[in-house]
Amino acid sequence: MITVGSFEISSIVNGTIRLDGGSMFGVVPKVLWQESSAVDELNRILLATRTLLAVDRSNNRVILVDTGCGTKWSPDEAKRYAITYDPEAIPDALNAAGLSIDDVTDIVITHLHFDHNGGLTDWFDDPDGPTTLRYPRARHWIHRGHWEHAMRPGPKDRASFLERDFAALGDAGVLEFVEGAQPDPPFPGLEWLVSHGHTPYQLHPMFGGGETRLLFAGDIVPTVAHLRLGWVMAFDVQPVVTIEEKERMVSRCLEEGLMLAFSHDHKIGGASIDGTVRRPIVQSALEL
Repeated sequence: MITVGSFEISSIVNGTIRLDGGSMFGVVPKVLWQESSAVDELNRILLATRTLLAVDRSNNRVILVDTGCGTKWSPDEAKRYAITYDPEAIPDALNAAGLSIDDVTDIVITHLHFDHNGGLTDWFDDPDGPTTLRYPRARHWIHRGHWEHAMRPGPKDRASFLERDFAALGDAGVLEFVEGAQPDPPFPGLEWLVSHGHTPYQLHPMFGGGETRLLFAGDIVPTVAHLRLGWVMAFDVQPVVTIEEKERMVSRCLEEGLMLAFSHDHKIGGASIDGTVRRPIVQSALEL
């Protein structure tokens, strides 16, 4: 756990997933990326699915950023991606902070791909039936543009959106829509950045203020290995845009001391960055 502004922040590994290494690194040859990411017999690399927990005790805010793959998987589906999910990981982290699920005030939905936010809902009773919200008392923040995209995804990313993960949100009255290219901060100590390379209107929360700020990099920089500008995923709807957005993100890290939290690195939850824009490196891992 680290303190950033008024927030106590920690990174929770709620599960793991294995995705094809070539897809995770796009045009980068395997001879290069395999040095940082070992593969299994199906050429899949191990990725964590992480939730960022941010607690502002002075203002009674308990924020979760993303919720992982969730529990709504058949054995065959889970096997395809080697999905593991610990439904107690987030409750246990809350309990360690003297909190519970009922204390969660806000959930930031970076985007609605199943590996990031399948954990928003659970089956109400039987598999393939109705779903229920896992955090019914929380406000669920999402960019309106992304919500609209998730309702009508294109052929490039349609498989990443599972309606069972988010259909229940629309009628529950819990959605808080973020608007525009440079959205207004929802409250002190939290700002929004918006990206479009990986998926339209991905929402990145930035915590803190002044010289101490932490940005959740989402799927612009999912792991430490993806810090290099050209190392972008084949999953990205606009890979060139991802590179441009990553360049701006890394530049801010180097110029402003902005720290990054990662969504999928299975070893570290975040880092401060050094080096150059073209060759960024981890200066130090964060004790998240």
